[in-house]
Amino acid sequence: MAKVALNSKFEQRSGLRWLWLAVIIFMVDYLSKIIIMGTMTANGSTPIAVLPFMNLYYVHNTGAAFSFLSAEGGWQRWLFTLIAVVVCGFLSYQMRQASITKTAHNIGCALIIGGALGNLFDRINYGFVVDFLDFYYKNHHFAIFNIADVAICCGAMLYILSSVNKSRG
Repeated sequence: MAKVALNSKFEQRSGLRWLWLAVIIFMVDYLSKIIIMGTMTANGSTPIAVLPFMNLYYVHNTGAAFSFLSAEGGWQRWLFTLIAVVVCGFLSYQMRQASITKTAHNIGCALIIGGALGNLFDRINYGFVVDFLDFYYKNHHFAIFNIADVAICCGAMLYILSSVNKSRG
């Protein structure tokens, strides 16, 4: 009986305890961008081959994913800043409402929050997002992105999968 009570208390803990993961994602993203900005020239340096299908190539992205709205006059910076703040607030609220045992949901939220904060930091401090991961096949290059973007995509997949599994049960 004591074991059941202990499990029930553990399950009542908030999913916010997973926010340590968002902090780690933010720090890894930040440090990677500092290294890139300190060693490469934006939009002008020669790509650094890392793997047969991946280069490091430093670019400034004033838009969103796939440089969406990057050619606009600058207003998009504040739109994407607002979106990041709203999304982080919403996901934090969801984590607070969720049990700590909702692992996939909470990890998904934390990954999205960490990535969103990484890109938000760039937008506020530099006016653009630092991107540097260039994946390609032969002469076909995917959009250049960063570690925050990877975290956001992985987090979104986990979030969706956890939502689909919850609706099935």
